[in-house]
Amino acid sequence: MDSKDITLTKYMLKPGFIYVSSRPAVVSTVLGSCVAVCVYDTTRNTGGMNHFQKPKTTSQVNSTARYGNVSTLALINIMLKGGSKPENLEAQIIGGSYNPFFSDKDIGKKNIKAAKKILKKKNVKIVSEDTGGEKGRKVIFNTLNNELAVVKVETLRECDWYPYRNARIN
Repeated sequence: MDSKDITLTKYMLKPGFIYVSSRPAVVSTVLGSCVAVCVYDTTRNTGGMNHFQKPKTTSQVNSTARYGNVSTLALINIMLKGGSKPENLEAQIIGGSYNPFFSDKDIGKKNIKAAKKILKKKNVKIVSEDTGGEKGRKVIFNTLNNELAVVKVETLRECDWYPYRNARIN
């Protein structure tokens, strides 16, 4: 089957969530200081994305996908449980901006570091990164072919969070 004949599911990933699908999808998200990690299996042509807000937690009670150490590890483990092998995984890291106008703490830098630490620990090669700076990002990830589009923006609007609102069938 030709890849142009495949219908892609559209999914908007919100903060604190992970998306992995056995069906090809276009996953979108919007980032400021948050970080998204896209993991792709080069042999299975499948992928997934996380979107986390804080770098790490050591609390079992707060062990959710809102934290980079939990979210990135969970994303990798989901891919492995789905049949991926570590040597076939590659990652792209996006986000982690810091704008001193909005905050006096650079949480973005800590988020980037958390993602890299887990990826290195799990031997997942980082093939691309678009991180840091002062601008927010709109991200679109194609899980079928590992294509990633990043649009840097000055401000994020409500419509950035709901790009498929008019395309949905209710």
